[in-house]
Amino acid sequence: MKKSKYHMQRPQIRLAILFLIPWITGLILFSLYPIVSTIYYSFTEYNLMKPPVFTGLKNYRNIFQDKNFYQSVYNSLYFVVVGVTLELALSIFSAILLNAKVKGRGIFRTLFYLPSIVSPVANAIIWMWMLNPQYGLVNSFLKTLGIPQPLWLSSAQWSKPAAILMALWAVGNTIIVYLAGIGDIPTEYYEAIELDGGGPIAKFRYITWPMLSNVTFFQLINGIIVGFATFTQSYMVAAIEPKGNGMLGGVKNSLLFYAVNIYNEGFRYLKFGYASALAVIMLLGMILITVILFATSKKWVYYGGGGRDE
Repeated sequence: MKKSKYHMQRPQIRLAILFLIPWITGLILFSLYPIVSTIYYSFTEYNLMKPPVFTGLKNYRNIFQDKNFYQSVYNSLYFVVVGVTLELALSIFSAILLNAKVKGRGIFRTLFYLPSIVSPVANAIIWMWMLNPQYGLVNSFLKTLGIPQPLWLSSAQWSKPAAILMALWAVGNTIIVYLAGIGDIPTEYYEAIELDGGGPIAKFRYITWPMLSNVTFFQLINGIIVGFATFTQSYMVAAIEPKGNGMLGGVKNSLLFYAVNIYNEGFRYLKFGYASALAVIMLLGMILITVILFATSKKWVYYGGGGRDE
């Protein structure tokens, strides 16, 4: 009797399931379970010492009456809007330069990528030393140019720009992705625009930028999500900076990012139900922003296989 095709493939299916079990287990334990439990705890009052008590929408109502919530949203939006914009601009500009056919190009690419593999904590410590108002290298350089020296992390006005500088130092991963995108652009496009008398600006405007719009779209979504999860800079300022006084949030809560606010409410004040509600709002916000970006991407994202996303 002839065996069916499905019967012959059953050993392969079993083997595939066997290899998938570790991944599925990790997905359930480290992704799905935390999300579901966070949603549940957001409707409770929970401090780890006592069993959670269901309180309905109380946590969510309290959030919109909390000034720290609005301060953290403002700080995170500032960091995302300014930081992600500068990150994308710096990354694509650096990628174009690193794509030039010059001697030692591989060395330059390595140097630009190295900061991205440095530990975020080490990166923050280095930049806190460089941005020290009294003996930091940045202010020493500004002094030689006759430019006023900001107080950086010791100032509520300059602390967020300082945090953005820390983040921009490690854009090597973004540069690598842009370099890969530039490498996929057919050289015939550039040759054609050169025949029409187009220069570097025309090449960037009509070829490089449109062809890299799909890469930019991915980096934009990733940058927004990472930006709202910013934590290390504020934590290191609280741990090292004298004026931080050990409080996560910096001077006048200027570094109270959204993730920092969640940490404070959960691990400093043991309000895990309230912190879970903050996390749920963040999750919903990220989903909303992603949906909006996908909806608007149809007008500006170009996919080489078939024109714009339609």
